[in-house]
Amino acid sequence: MIDSEGYRHGVGIIIVNSKRQLFLAKRIGKPAWQFPQGGILENEPPLEAMYRELYEEIGLKEDDVQVLTETSRWLRYKLPKKLIRHNSKPLCIGQKQKWYLLKVKSDKAEFNLEASNSPEFDSWAWVSYWYPLTQVIAFKRRVYNLALKEFARTVLSKNFWDYD
Repeated sequence: MIDSEGYRHGVGIIIVNSKRQLFLAKRIGKPAWQFPQGGILENEPPLEAMYRELYEEIGLKEDDVQVLTETSRWLRYKLPKKLIRHNSKPLCIGQKQKWYLLKVKSDKAEFNLEASNSPEFDSWAWVSYWYPLTQVIAFKRRVYNLALKEFARTVLSKNFWDYD
């Protein structure tokens, strides 16, 4: 779904484990690392889109995670001009995303990068909290920074364990 300003509506997913590490995945065949994310379908609520993308991209189900919080607003990024498909209608100039912070219920959760017919990732790792900012492609860095800053209050607080 692309809005009147040219932004595709989507969700971003940040998953944390009991050690306060974040799940980061590598795009198939590329040296590009990112959090799971995906588009929202027409008339699909953002939370439902998040659970759909969670399963399609990394094979986790709703029972595998606990939603801790979501961003207080939609976060946007523009695509670099060379990535805009000027021949597509409607024209998409970037993404407008609602981000979710999830905690895996068990550190033994089984990630399956081939849960869908068109996998997006070929490997993944648990990383330190701020590490993704050094790995994500430049045009997404501002959105990652905003989401991580907002979620830091939850993940890095001394009351993190109270979210069980």
